[in-house]
Amino acid sequence: MAVYFEGERLKGAERKVKIWEVALRCAALVLGATAVALIVTNKEVKVVMSVQETAKFTYSKAMVYLVIANGLVAAYSLVQLVRCVASLLQGFMLSSRAVAWAIFVSDQITAYVTLSAIAATMQAAVIAEYGQPEFQWMKTCNIFRQFCFQSGEGAAMAFLVSMASICLSGISAFNLFRLYDSRFI
Repeated sequence: MAVYFEGERLKGAERKVKIWEVALRCAALVLGATAVALIVTNKEVKVVMSVQETAKFTYSKAMVYLVIANGLVAAYSLVQLVRCVASLLQGFMLSSRAVAWAIFVSDQITAYVTLSAIAATMQAAVIAEYGQPEFQWMKTCNIFRQFCFQSGEGAAMAFLVSMASICLSGISAFNLFRLYDSRFI
């Protein structure tokens, strides 16, 4: 009787984990697409000393990296979301170790790539906001305020994508390593 109760409780816990995975993958998809849209559509034109200057995300390699990383994460999240919803509706948990390893490694890569992209973007944002006088790099956010504000919104969305990716890598670790526990086999 105790083994049956233990198995039912774990089955309910696995369902809750799957629901959290669906929610986080959905959040990563929506937030990643929103971050990409905010950054890609961001453009500001100013006249500085009678010269027309334009600020675009393509002028910063960190922002380009952030757009690529979040675009890939959004696409990956869509594929994984379809898999998760299908398995949730059918009521089965992943039982293939090879597939679980592939998902785990992919989620780890996603987490590290998004974290590195947001770190690079934050460094570029600090330089844009404060400049770097030692290298004679001037502040740009005092000129292109709207551009910097919208870029900050995109970076905030990308940070949330990074946090969701980190949580998803933990869930995929649970899904993988439960296959090595005799209570789950």
